Amino acid sequence: MAMKEYDKEELTQTISTEELIHHFRNEEEVSGYCRKCENFGRSWGCPPFDFDVEDRLKQYNEVLLVATKITLKEQGLPLNAAQELILPERRRIDKRLLELEKEHSGLACSYVGKCYYCAEESCSRVCGLPCRHPHLVRPSLEAYGFDVALISQELFGIKLRWGKDGLLPEYLVIVCAIFYNAPETPPHSTNS
Repeated sequence: MAMKEYDKEELTQTISTEELIHHFRNEEEVSGYCRKCENFGRSWGCPPFDFDVEDRLKQYNEVLLVATKITLKEQGLPLNAAQELILPERRRIDKRLLELEKEHSGLACSYVGKCYYCAEESCSRVCGLPCRHPHLVRPSLEAYGFDVALISQELFGIKLRWGKDGLLPEYLVIVCAIFYNAPETPPHSTNS
């Protein structure tokens, strides 16, 4: 399949972890969607987890959210073209967030869609084995119970669109984040 052309716009927003959890985490509703997914319990990037998500996230006081809007130059593409369009952006974003994670001793949530580190249906979780790529795999915001549609709308002013009649919408949106601890006091300016 030939690479589809698109324009991209990237927006960022910083918010406190407490505020993100309070306003945008709806674990009960979102986990209901996760339980209906074929990857539930079959991928290390998907729930259920063997840790308390909220306890893990509350170790960090700030969140840098990144929204990437992918506007298609060609309309009328089939729904199955979505991964082809998202994958290059996801690889770019994953790499960037993993670098920021190391730099700021944070936790990157950069997963969008299926894990691509193992071939389809070969995740070691299915066999009860540890993840082969724990240094790379990060759960999505959805996997942690966040309402990404609400985050996209309220923090970035982008309403998520859904495909219909087997066709992609006019744009796709990827929302990911890095949780980190911001300094108690802002750095001092070197300018007088």
